[in-house]
Amino acid sequence: MNALETILKSIQNVKVIDDSIDYKNYISLDLSIFNHELLKLDISNSINFEKYIENYLTTSKAKVAFGGYNEERNLYKRSAVFNDSKTEERNIHLGLDLWVKAGTHVLAALDGTIHSFKYNVGLGDYGPTIILEHKIENQIFYTLYGHLSLESITEIKIGDFVEKGQQIATLGNFVINGDYSPHLHFQIIKNIGDNFGDYPGVCSKSDLDYYLENCPDPNLLLKIT
Repeated sequence: MNALETILKSIQNVKVIDDSIDYKNYISLDLSIFNHELLKLDISNSINFEKYIENYLTTSKAKVAFGGYNEERNLYKRSAVFNDSKTEERNIHLGLDLWVKAGTHVLAALDGTIHSFKYNVGLGDYGPTIILEHKIENQIFYTLYGHLSLESITEIKIGDFVEKGQQIATLGNFVINGDYSPHLHFQIIKNIGDNFGDYPGVCSKSDLDYYLENCPDPNLLLKIT
């Protein structure tokens, strides 16, 4: 375990969505290629997909479904963002998804500043996105919050300071969040390079080793399980 991962593991009491929802009301969700129920579902239709998530939560008597780090998914086959004839398919998810209703409060994981934000438009993309920059024990790293509401990025500025647990956004609906069932894509990034308001949240198999090294498991910080 490297220095940053050791630091992340040592930090306690981190939430990135509505603090009033206890972890006992979370349930893991498998959206991988091994989920045979998804093969029967038209995942190109966000309304059907949202009904699937809502039914899963209701049946499980849960409020939040989570999962997806290092998960190979068929979900991205519908979008040219991840599939075109010139490049290798990108279908391995690099963040942690938290599936919950639109409008849910999104919280800063840690003290930091707003590094960048952007409305990433397009089918399958992030929609409104905020990236925070953090520095702990001489380690500089970033957290990305994707699939937000448009209101979340209208009155913020680069360099604004945010406190751990502060509400920084709300979740968007399928109309503006890339056409997904409402959820937060939360990702940790070591080296962000020249990226601004955006960073790959899905990668190809050939690039997986690099991205897993550069994007540690968010559950090291959140400790949901």
